[in-house]
Amino acid sequence: MDWVGPVVDRDAPLAAAMASVTVADGAEVSVAVLDADSGESASYGAGVFDTASVVKVDILTALLLRAQDTERALTAGEKAYAVAMIENSDNDSASALWRAIGAADGLDAANERFGLTRTAGGEGPLWGLTQTTAADRLALLRQVFVADGSKLSEASRAYVRRLMGRIADGQRWGVSAAADGSGGSAWALKNGWLRRSTTGLWVVNSIGRVTSGGHDRLVAVVSRGHATRAEGISLTEAAARAAVSVFAADEGDAAGRGDAVGEAAPGQKSS
Repeated sequence: MDWVGPVVDRDAPLAAAMASVTVADGAEVSVAVLDADSGESASYGAGVFDTASVVKVDILTALLLRAQDTERALTAGEKAYAVAMIENSDNDSASALWRAIGAADGLDAANERFGLTRTAGGEGPLWGLTQTTAADRLALLRQVFVADGSKLSEASRAYVRRLMGRIADGQRWGVSAAADGSGGSAWALKNGWLRRSTTGLWVVNSIGRVTSGGHDRLVAVVSRGHATRAEGISLTEAAARAAVSVFAADEGDAAGRGDAVGEAAPGQKSS
């Protein structure tokens, strides 16, 4: 698809939608959303957050970029690690691929090429303490789900999308709550959760693509300061719904125009 710049300021509607989302005392949340068809986006909140396991998408895309640079395919071992890391959020597999890409230095080098400006790899083996923003999460999702401007080949992009669409049962929460339906074609995601030993509070994040009203939206929610993991999950899902809702009026208008000329509303798409 051809990429076009944002033409409508969606930040105010998103802020209004987030005003109805319950955020517990002491918790913080930041959200970013992009409509993959129009290129319009919105963001809410600020700050730098721990990635927890959403960095596993960075690790995989960095690995694929390195493979592209040397014109090679992933090895059988790398593929096994990648599947376990994304679909099941396996930490040992993530650690193995973290070492394979050169740890933080390798991650940061790849993310610089992807256009991420505020993401910094975790120290030593602590990939889960990589620092990021909602805007950078959205920039990474764009590399995976939007062809225009992506540094990844179509084969690499399709591979990441496929794994993100096969997340294990029990981990299919978060941004998927904003999708139409619960099937794999309605969403592709990666979640992250981490209880910080220093505070006992939870970091809970969710990033991915959802299909709503026949349109693909990229959504990133990062949050921290939760008393429980369940509290964090509830917030990420409410924030994702709020993010997608800023485009709901457009969907209604489009459907109305279609009826007026005897055309059906757009059908559901998958990436």
